[in-house]
Amino acid sequence: MIRPILSTAAILMALTAPAFAEGDAEKGEKVFKKCKACHAVGEDAKNKVGPVLNGIVGAPAGANPDFNYSSALTEKAAEGLVWDEESLTAFLTKPKDFMKGTKMSFAGLRKEADSANVIAYLSTFN
Repeated sequence: MIRPILSTAAILMALTAPAFAEGDAEKGEKVFKKCKACHAVGEDAKNKVGPVLNGIVGAPAGANPDFNYSSALTEKAAEGLVWDEESLTAFLTKPKDFMKGTKMSFAGLRKEADSANVIAYLSTFN
């Protein structure tokens, strides 16, 4: 009797696990150091040159009401851009290719694993 309950619990946990299973949040925290000059996360995070990134994974683009986004990002937001794993990966890899006219001056993350790890780290702040 206990075994089926445990199996059901394991299945439910797997189905509700965050979508960042492919990345490593600990490694992502180290990679995020490249982002800290412009972005903040955590309980006391405040906007800097870039917006606070708490809750960014799965959020609609341009959702921080206290940040003045570029017109490029505002247009993408109006088109329905959501910061899911796919769009975040593309943006983090080459921001200016993903979004022409973005104010983000970061060149991008070269390693695919770095993007996945940063997304996993950011997901811990959702």
